[in-house]
Amino acid sequence: MREILILAGEASGDLHGALLAEQLRTVRSDLALTGTGGARMRAAGVELLTEPAGVVGFVEVIRHIPAHLRLLRQVKARLASGRVALVICIDYPGFNMRVAAAAKAAGVPVLYYITPQVWAWKAGRMRAMAATFTKAAVILPFEEALLRAGGVDATFVGHPLLDRAATMPDRAEARRRCGLPESGEVLALFPGSRAEEIRRHLADFVAVARRLQADRPGLQVVLSAAPTIEFAPGEIPFPVIRSASFDVLRAADVALCKSGTTTLEAAVAGCPCAIVYRTSPISYAIARRLVRIPHIGLLNIVAGREVAPEFVQDAFTPGAVATALAPLFDAEGPARRRMLEGLAEVRGRLGTAGASARVAAMAAELVR
Repeated sequence: MREILILAGEASGDLHGALLAEQLRTVRSDLALTGTGGARMRAAGVELLTEPAGVVGFVEVIRHIPAHLRLLRQVKARLASGRVALVICIDYPGFNMRVAAAAKAAGVPVLYYITPQVWAWKAGRMRAMAATFTKAAVILPFEEALLRAGGVDATFVGHPLLDRAATMPDRAEARRRCGLPESGEVLALFPGSRAEEIRRHLADFVAVARRLQADRPGLQVVLSAAPTIEFAPGEIPFPVIRSASFDVLRAADVALCKSGTTTLEAAVAGCPCAIVYRTSPISYAIARRLVRIPHIGLLNIVAGREVAPEFVQDAFTPGAVATALAPLFDAEGPARRRMLEGLAEVRGRLGTAGASARVAAMAAELVR
Protein backbone atom coordinates (compact mmCIF):
# COMPACT_ATOMS: atom_id res chain seq x y z
CA MET A 1 0.00 0.00 0.00
CA ARG A 2 1.33 3.45 -0.88
CA GLU A 3 1.70 5.98 1.90
CA ILE A 4 1.97 9.64 2.82
CA LEU A 5 4.95 10.30 5.09
CA ILE A 6 4.21 13.05 7.64
CA LEU A 7 7.21 14.33 9.58
CA ALA A 8 6.85 16.43 12.76
CA GLY A 9 9.42 16.84 15.51
CA GLU A 10 7.89 18.99 18.25
CA ALA A 11 4.75 19.17 20.38
CA SER A 12 3.18 21.85 18.16
CA GLY A 13 4.03 19.87 15.01
CA ASP A 14 2.47 16.76 16.55
CA LEU A 15 -0.75 18.70 17.11
CA HIS A 16 -0.83 20.16 13.58
CA GLY A 17 0.10 16.77 12.14
CA ALA A 18 -2.78 15.11 13.96
CA LEU A 19 -5.32 17.63 12.66
CA LEU A 20 -3.94 17.18 9.16
CA ALA A 21 -4.01 13.37 9.41
CA GLU A 22 -7.71 13.46 10.30
CA GLN A 23 -8.41 15.44 7.12
CA LEU A 24 -6.14 13.22 4.98
CA ARG A 25 -8.01 10.12 6.05
CA THR A 26 -11.13 11.73 4.60
CA VAL A 27 -9.73 12.83 1.22
CA ARG A 28 -7.23 10.00 0.59
CA SER A 29 -8.39 6.99 2.56
CA ASP A 30 -6.61 4.76 0.04
CA LEU A 31 -3.19 5.82 1.35
CA ALA A 32 -1.53 4.78 4.60
CA LEU A 33 -0.22 7.50 6.91
CA THR A 34 3.24 7.02 8.44
CA GLY A 35 5.76 9.39 9.92
CA THR A 36 7.31 10.89 13.02
CA GLY A 37 5.54 12.75 15.79
CA GLY A 38 3.89 12.01 19.09
CA ALA A 39 0.81 10.68 20.81
CA ARG A 40 -1.64 12.97 19.00
CA MET A 41 -0.50 11.84 15.55
CA ARG A 42 -0.63 8.20 16.63
CA ALA A 43 -4.18 8.70 17.91
CA ALA A 44 -5.10 10.27 14.55
CA GLY A 45 -4.05 7.10 12.73
CA VAL A 46 -0.42 7.79 11.83
CA GLU A 47 1.93 4.81 12.14
CA LEU A 48 4.97 6.33 13.85
CA LEU A 49 8.51 5.39 12.92
CA THR A 50 9.87 7.04 16.07
CA GLU A 51 9.17 10.00 18.34
CA PRO A 52 12.09 12.47 18.06
CA ALA A 53 12.58 14.89 20.92
CA GLY A 54 12.09 18.54 20.04
CA VAL A 55 15.28 20.53 20.55
CA VAL A 56 15.99 24.22 20.39
CA GLY A 57 19.05 26.43 20.06
CA PHE A 58 22.37 26.13 18.24
CA VAL A 59 24.24 24.35 21.01
CA GLU A 60 21.36 22.15 22.18
CA VAL A 61 20.78 20.62 18.74
CA ILE A 62 24.27 19.10 18.71
CA ARG A 63 23.29 16.60 21.42
CA HIS A 64 20.59 15.16 19.17
CA ILE A 65 22.59 14.82 15.95
CA PRO A 66 23.19 11.03 16.21
CA ALA A 67 19.47 10.32 16.65
CA HIS A 68 18.61 12.61 13.75
CA LEU A 69 21.14 10.92 11.49
CA ARG A 70 19.71 7.49 12.32
CA LEU A 71 16.21 8.72 11.60
CA LEU A 72 17.30 10.36 8.35
CA ARG A 73 18.77 7.06 7.16
CA GLN A 74 15.49 5.34 8.02
CA VAL A 75 13.49 7.93 6.07
CA LYS A 76 15.80 7.69 3.05
CA ALA A 77 15.38 3.92 2.99
CA ARG A 78 11.61 4.39 3.03
CA LEU A 79 11.82 6.89 0.16
CA ALA A 80 13.93 4.43 -1.84
CA SER A 81 11.30 1.70 -1.40
CA GLY A 82 8.97 3.36 -3.91
CA ARG A 83 5.89 3.23 -1.67
CA VAL A 84 6.00 6.87 -0.51
CA ALA A 85 3.56 8.91 -2.62
CA LEU A 86 4.13 12.23 -0.84
CA VAL A 87 6.25 13.69 1.96
CA ILE A 88 4.65 16.31 4.21
CA CYS A 89 7.19 18.18 6.35
CA ILE A 90 5.80 20.09 9.33
CA ASP A 91 8.08 22.83 10.67
CA TYR A 92 11.28 21.41 12.32
CA PRO A 93 13.57 22.72 9.53
CA GLY A 94 16.89 21.47 10.91
CA PHE A 95 15.76 17.93 10.13
CA ASN A 96 13.01 18.41 7.57
CA MET A 97 15.07 20.45 5.11
CA ARG A 98 17.34 17.40 4.81
CA VAL A 99 14.32 15.17 4.28
CA ALA A 100 13.00 17.51 1.56
CA ALA A 101 16.32 17.26 -0.30
CA ALA A 102 16.29 13.46 0.01
CA ALA A 103 12.70 13.27 -1.24
CA LYS A 104 13.53 15.50 -4.21
CA ALA A 105 16.45 13.21 -5.08
CA ALA A 106 14.13 10.19 -4.86
CA GLY A 107 11.52 11.80 -7.10
CA VAL A 108 8.92 12.10 -4.32
CA PRO A 109 6.90 15.34 -4.13
CA VAL A 110 7.29 17.47 -0.99
CA LEU A 111 4.57 19.54 0.67
CA TYR A 112 6.11 21.72 3.39
CA TYR A 113 3.56 22.85 5.99
CA ILE A 114 4.71 25.64 8.36
CA THR A 115 7.87 26.63 6.52
CA PRO A 116 11.29 27.72 7.83
CA GLN A 117 11.21 31.29 9.11
CA VAL A 118 13.55 32.77 6.49
CA TRP A 119 12.07 36.20 7.25
CA ALA A 120 13.77 36.01 10.66
CA TRP A 121 17.09 34.31 9.92
CA LYS A 122 18.87 31.97 7.51
CA ALA A 123 17.49 33.72 4.43
CA GLY A 124 19.98 31.64 2.43
CA ARG A 125 17.64 28.67 2.88
CA MET A 126 15.29 30.20 0.32
CA ARG A 127 17.23 28.79 -2.63
CA ALA A 128 17.14 25.27 -1.18
CA MET A 129 13.42 25.65 -0.45
CA ALA A 130 12.72 26.64 -4.05
CA ALA A 131 14.75 23.68 -5.30
CA THR A 132 13.24 21.00 -3.05
CA PHE A 133 9.68 22.02 -2.12
CA THR A 134 6.98 21.02 -4.58
CA LYS A 135 4.49 23.14 -2.67
CA ALA A 136 4.58 25.20 0.54
CA ALA A 137 1.59 25.82 2.81
CA VAL A 138 2.35 28.91 4.92
CA ILE A 139 0.47 30.02 8.03
CA LEU A 140 1.52 33.65 8.49
CA PRO A 141 -0.05 36.28 6.21
CA PHE A 142 3.16 37.87 4.94
CA GLU A 143 4.93 34.60 4.09
CA GLU A 144 3.19 33.84 0.78
CA ALA A 145 4.48 36.90 -1.09
CA LEU A 146 7.92 36.61 0.49
CA LEU A 147 8.39 32.96 -0.51
CA ARG A 148 6.92 33.43 -3.98
CA ALA A 149 9.42 36.23 -4.58
CA GLY A 150 12.13 33.68 -3.72
CA GLY A 151 10.84 31.10 -6.21
CA VAL A 152 8.84 28.92 -3.78
CA ASP A 153 5.33 27.86 -4.82
CA ALA A 154 3.66 29.05 -1.60
CA THR A 155 0.03 29.47 -0.55
CA PHE A 156 -1.29 31.09 2.63
CA VAL A 157 -3.71 28.59 4.18
CA GLY A 158 -4.58 30.46 7.38
CA HIS A 159 -3.31 29.55 10.82
CA PRO A 160 -4.27 26.08 12.15
CA LEU A 161 -4.89 27.56 15.58
CA LEU A 162 -8.15 28.91 14.21
CA ASP A 163 -9.40 25.36 13.66
CA ARG A 164 -9.08 24.74 17.38
CA ALA A 165 -10.47 28.16 18.26
CA ALA A 166 -13.86 27.19 16.84
CA THR A 167 -14.51 25.13 19.97
CA MET A 168 -13.02 27.49 22.56
CA PRO A 169 -15.06 27.63 25.77
CA ASP A 170 -16.30 30.82 27.35
CA ARG A 171 -14.69 32.04 30.55
CA ALA A 172 -17.05 30.25 32.93
CA GLU A 173 -16.75 26.89 31.15
CA ALA A 174 -12.98 27.24 30.83
CA ARG A 175 -12.65 27.83 34.57
CA ARG A 176 -14.85 24.84 35.30
CA ARG A 177 -12.67 22.63 33.08
CA CYS A 178 -9.52 23.92 34.77
CA GLY A 179 -10.91 23.44 38.28
CA LEU A 180 -10.78 27.18 39.02
CA PRO A 181 -13.29 29.35 40.92
CA GLU A 182 -15.69 31.28 38.70
CA SER A 183 -14.63 34.61 40.20
CA GLY A 184 -11.22 36.02 41.14
CA GLU A 185 -8.05 36.76 39.20
CA VAL A 186 -6.13 34.02 37.39
CA LEU A 187 -2.58 34.04 35.99
CA ALA A 188 -1.56 31.37 33.45
CA LEU A 189 2.06 30.26 32.99
CA PHE A 190 3.35 28.82 29.69
CA PRO A 191 7.08 28.14 30.24
CA GLY A 192 7.58 26.03 27.06
CA SER A 193 7.00 22.65 25.47
CA ARG A 194 10.60 21.36 25.47
CA ALA A 195 12.63 20.09 28.41
CA GLU A 196 15.42 22.58 27.69
CA GLU A 197 13.00 25.51 27.75
CA ILE A 198 11.50 24.32 31.03
CA ARG A 199 14.95 24.07 32.57
CA ARG A 200 15.82 27.64 31.63
CA HIS A 201 12.44 29.28 32.33
CA LEU A 202 10.56 27.49 35.08
CA ALA A 203 12.14 28.91 38.24
CA ASP A 204 11.66 32.51 37.11
CA PHE A 205 8.10 31.84 35.93
CA VAL A 206 7.31 30.63 39.43
CA ALA A 207 9.08 33.67 40.91
CA VAL A 208 6.98 36.05 38.76
CA ALA A 209 3.81 34.35 39.96
CA ARG A 210 4.89 34.54 43.60
CA ARG A 211 5.60 38.28 43.28
CA LEU A 212 2.19 38.93 41.77
CA GLN A 213 0.47 36.81 44.43
CA ALA A 214 2.20 38.85 47.13
CA ASP A 215 0.69 42.04 45.69
CA ARG A 216 -2.66 40.57 44.65
CA PRO A 217 -4.20 38.47 47.45
CA GLY A 218 -6.34 35.66 46.10
CA LEU A 219 -4.57 35.46 42.73
CA GLN A 220 -4.87 31.91 41.36
CA VAL A 221 -2.02 30.52 39.25
CA VAL A 222 -2.09 27.59 36.82
CA LEU A 223 0.68 26.18 34.66
CA SER A 224 0.04 24.80 31.17
CA ALA A 225 2.32 21.93 30.13
CA ALA A 226 2.84 19.73 27.10
CA PRO A 227 2.04 16.05 27.65
CA THR A 228 5.70 15.14 27.10
CA ILE A 229 7.06 17.26 29.96
CA GLU A 230 7.70 15.71 33.37
CA PHE A 231 8.28 17.67 36.57
CA ALA A 232 10.08 16.68 39.75
CA PRO A 233 7.89 16.21 42.86
CA GLY A 234 7.28 19.60 44.47
CA GLU A 235 8.82 21.50 41.55
CA ILE A 236 5.54 23.18 40.63
CA PRO A 237 3.62 24.86 43.48
CA PHE A 238 0.58 25.41 41.23
CA PRO A 239 -1.92 23.17 39.44
CA VAL A 240 -0.57 21.76 36.16
CA ILE A 241 -2.99 21.44 33.25
CA ARG A 242 -1.89 19.44 30.20
CA SER A 243 -2.88 19.61 26.54
CA ALA A 244 -5.52 22.30 27.08
CA SER A 245 -3.86 25.61 26.24
CA PHE A 246 -7.00 27.32 24.98
CA ASP A 247 -8.94 26.27 28.09
CA VAL A 248 -6.19 27.77 30.25
CA LEU A 249 -5.98 31.01 28.24
CA ARG A 250 -9.74 31.49 28.25
CA ALA A 251 -9.84 30.88 32.01
CA ALA A 252 -7.00 33.30 32.74
CA ASP A 253 -7.06 37.07 33.08
CA VAL A 254 -3.37 37.38 32.15
CA ALA A 255 -0.70 34.99 30.84
CA LEU A 256 3.09 34.77 30.90
CA CYS A 257 4.20 33.06 27.69
CA LYS A 258 7.45 31.68 26.41
CA SER A 259 8.02 33.03 22.92
CA GLY A 260 6.44 30.75 20.31
CA THR A 261 3.04 29.59 19.10
CA THR A 262 1.52 30.20 22.53
CA THR A 263 1.71 33.95 21.92
CA LEU A 264 -0.60 33.52 18.91
CA GLU A 265 -2.86 31.30 21.00
CA ALA A 266 -3.09 34.18 23.47
CA ALA A 267 -4.10 36.51 20.64
CA VAL A 268 -6.76 34.11 19.39
CA ALA A 269 -8.08 33.55 22.93
CA GLY A 270 -7.99 37.27 23.76
CA CYS A 271 -5.75 36.88 26.80
CA PRO A 272 -3.33 39.77 27.57
CA CYS A 273 0.22 38.54 28.10
CA ALA A 274 3.92 39.21 28.35
CA ILE A 275 6.48 37.30 26.28
CA VAL A 276 9.80 35.97 27.57
CA TYR A 277 12.65 33.87 26.27
CA ARG A 278 16.01 32.64 27.48
CA THR A 279 18.53 30.31 25.84
CA SER A 280 22.20 29.44 26.37
CA PRO A 281 24.65 32.39 26.26
CA ILE A 282 26.36 30.97 23.16
CA SER A 283 23.07 30.39 21.32
CA TYR A 284 21.93 33.90 22.21
CA ALA A 285 25.18 35.49 21.04
CA ILE A 286 24.88 33.69 17.69
CA ALA A 287 21.21 34.58 17.34
CA ARG A 288 21.89 38.29 17.91
CA ARG A 289 24.17 38.25 14.89
CA LEU A 290 21.81 36.29 12.65
CA VAL A 291 18.22 37.25 13.51
CA ARG A 292 17.01 40.12 11.36
CA ILE A 293 13.71 41.13 12.99
CA PRO A 294 13.06 43.44 15.98
CA HIS A 295 10.63 41.15 17.85
CA ILE A 296 10.70 37.52 19.01
CA GLY A 297 7.03 37.00 19.86
CA LEU A 298 4.94 35.75 16.95
CA LEU A 299 2.00 37.93 17.90
CA ASN A 300 4.26 41.01 17.74
CA ILE A 301 5.77 39.83 14.46
CA VAL A 302 2.32 39.44 12.88
CA ALA A 303 1.24 42.82 14.28
CA GLY A 304 4.42 44.50 13.04
CA ARG A 305 4.77 46.26 16.38
CA GLU A 306 5.02 45.49 20.09
CA VAL A 307 1.55 44.54 21.24
CA ALA A 308 2.83 42.46 24.19
CA PRO A 309 6.02 43.40 26.10
CA GLU A 310 9.05 41.17 25.50
CA PHE A 311 11.80 40.18 27.95
CA VAL A 312 14.71 38.33 26.35
CA GLN A 313 17.74 36.73 28.01
CA ASP A 314 19.13 38.99 30.78
CA ALA A 315 16.10 41.31 30.54
CA PHE A 316 13.95 38.41 31.73
CA THR A 317 13.89 39.07 35.48
CA PRO A 318 10.96 38.31 37.80
CA GLY A 319 10.69 41.89 38.98
CA ALA A 320 10.55 43.45 35.52
CA VAL A 321 8.04 40.92 34.21
CA ALA A 322 5.77 41.17 37.26
CA THR A 323 5.75 44.96 36.91
CA ALA A 324 4.69 44.66 33.26
CA LEU A 325 1.94 42.13 33.99
CA ALA A 326 0.34 43.87 36.97
CA PRO A 327 -1.60 46.60 35.08
CA LEU A 328 -3.01 44.02 32.66
CA PHE A 329 -5.25 42.67 35.45
CA ASP A 330 -7.15 45.97 35.62
CA ALA A 331 -10.30 45.26 33.56
CA GLU A 332 -10.94 48.96 32.89
CA GLY A 333 -7.34 50.09 32.64
CA PRO A 334 -5.76 51.53 29.47
CA ALA A 335 -2.97 48.92 29.32
CA ARG A 336 -5.42 46.01 29.17
CA ARG A 337 -7.71 47.83 26.72
CA ARG A 338 -4.84 48.62 24.33
CA MET A 339 -3.57 45.05 24.44
CA LEU A 340 -6.98 43.53 23.81
CA GLU A 341 -7.33 45.76 20.74
CA GLY A 342 -3.91 44.62 19.51
CA LEU A 343 -4.70 40.96 20.09
CA ALA A 344 -7.95 41.28 18.12
CA GLU A 345 -5.99 42.87 15.26
CA VAL A 346 -3.55 39.96 15.21
CA ARG A 347 -6.34 37.39 15.26
CA GLY A 348 -7.92 39.08 12.25
CA ARG A 349 -4.68 38.75 10.29
CA LEU A 350 -4.42 35.00 10.77
CA GLY A 351 -6.98 34.18 8.09
CA THR A 352 -9.96 31.87 8.55
CA ALA A 353 -10.46 28.41 10.01
CA GLY A 354 -9.90 25.38 7.78
CA ALA A 355 -6.10 25.32 7.38
CA SER A 356 -5.87 21.55 7.91
CA ALA A 357 -8.54 20.88 5.29
CA ARG A 358 -6.81 23.18 2.78
CA VAL A 359 -3.46 21.45 3.29
CA ALA A 360 -5.10 18.03 2.94
CA ALA A 361 -6.63 19.16 -0.37
CA MET A 362 -3.17 20.28 -1.55
CA ALA A 363 -1.77 16.89 -0.56
CA ALA A 364 -4.48 15.05 -2.49
CA GLU A 365 -3.68 17.11 -5.59
CA LEU A 366 0.06 16.42 -5.32
CA VAL A 367 -0.50 12.67 -5.02
CA ARG A 368 -2.58 12.70 -8.18
